[in-house]
Amino acid sequence: MKDLILRHQSGNLNGKIQITGSKSESNRMLLLQALFPQISLANVSNSDDTVAMKSGLESDSGLVDIGHAGTSMRFLTAYYSSLENQEKTLTGSPRMQERPIGILVDALRQLGADISYLKNEGYPPVLIKGKRLTASEVCLSANISSQYITALMLIAPSLPDGLCLHLEGKITSVPYIEMTLSLLHQIGVKATFSGQRIQVFPKNDIAQTTHAVESDWSSASYYFSMVALAKGADIALSTYKQNSLQGDKVLMDIYEQLGVKSMIKNNTLYLQKQALGSKPIQLDLSDAPDIAQTIAVACYGLGVACDLTGLHTLKIKETDRLVALQNELTKLGATIEITDKSLHLQKRTKPIHPNILIETYHDHRMAMAFAPLALLVPIRIQDADVVTKSYPGFWEDLEQNGFLLGL
Repeated sequence: MKDLILRHQSGNLNGKIQITGSKSESNRMLLLQALFPQISLANVSNSDDTVAMKSGLESDSGLVDIGHAGTSMRFLTAYYSSLENQEKTLTGSPRMQERPIGILVDALRQLGADISYLKNEGYPPVLIKGKRLTASEVCLSANISSQYITALMLIAPSLPDGLCLHLEGKITSVPYIEMTLSLLHQIGVKATFSGQRIQVFPKNDIAQTTHAVESDWSSASYYFSMVALAKGADIALSTYKQNSLQGDKVLMDIYEQLGVKSMIKNNTLYLQKQALGSKPIQLDLSDAPDIAQTIAVACYGLGVACDLTGLHTLKIKETDRLVALQNELTKLGATIEITDKSLHLQKRTKPIHPNILIETYHDHRMAMAFAPLALLVPIRIQDADVVTKSYPGFWEDLEQNGFLLGL
C-alpha cells in the first residue's frame, strides 16, 4: 500500500475493536522473558517494533538490523552488553542511525561494557562484545529518554549485585519508568524508585508465571479522536485495565475536555460522544509525549486552540515530530507555532482544506493521528503501511467502522 484516500460514510461511529497488546509492555516483558525463561506471555503486541525485539532476542547472527525500532535498539544494546562471550553488531534504518544512544552507551560503559561506535560517535551502529558486568552503580542523564533508564533496569536483576541508578536532571516520561518498576515487581524482583535514585536487586530465579499484556493505550488514542470528531459515537475497545501501568491512560481525562466520555468496565474501554467545551486546551505532556500528535490534530479538527508543552523528546523520535506536525497541519489550513519543546495551535476559524496529502515521514503516529480527520473531510495518507510499526490492523479496523479506503 502506498498512498491511501480516506473518508467516512456517515460521520457516525459504532463498533467493538480488539486492540493489540501494548508495545511498551510487550518489549519489556520479552527482555525479561529472555533473562527468566519461566515467564510465559499472552496478548503480545503484533507491531513491527515488537517483532523486531523478539527477533533480536532470538537471533544467532552476529549482525542484527532492527530497522526503525527505537525501543529495540536501546533494550538490545543493554541486553547484548550483558551476554557473556557474545559479539553483536547492532544497526538500524538511516533514521535510526541519526537517533542518539550515547547516554545509554556511556552508562553501560560505567558498568564495564565493551561497546564501540562503527560510524558516528554517540549513534548506531554499534559493536557490542558481551561480558559479565560487575559494577553495580551508574549515573546518567534522565531528561532525554526514559528508555535509557528502562534498558538498564531490565538487565539489572541479572547483574551479580543488581544495580543502583543515580538520575541527573528532570526525569522525563516517569510513567514509563514506573511501568518497568511494576513489571519487575510482578515477576518477584525487588526494586525501589525514590527521588533521583532507582535500586534494582539481583534475582537468580523466579517462579513459573504467565503475564497477559494489556492492550495499547496509545493505539486507543486514535479512537478517542474519532469519537471527538464524529457526529455521534459509541465505541468499545478491549482489553484495558482499570489499574493500567501505561501513562497514556491519561487520555481519559484529556479527552473529557474534548467531548469524549470514557469508562472501563469488565476490561472493556467504552467511549461516547458528549458535548464539547469551548475552552482552549493547555497540557503538559512530558509524561505522555506519544499522544501529542493525536491531541493536536483532534484540536484542529474540533476548532479548539491548544498549547502543548513538555514535548522535548519528540525531536528524537521516528522523525522530528514537532516539525512534521507543523508542516502537515499548516497544509490543512492551521496556524501553528512550535519551539523545541512546545506546540501552540490557534483556534480554527476556516474550513479544513480537503484532499490534502499528509506526509508521514516514516512515522506510524503521523499516519494514525491524522486519519480521524477523514470524519470531517476526505484526506490522503502517504505511505499508509507505516502503521505496522505499532498497529498493523489499523486500516482494517477503520474499514469495519465505516471508513472508506481508496488507493
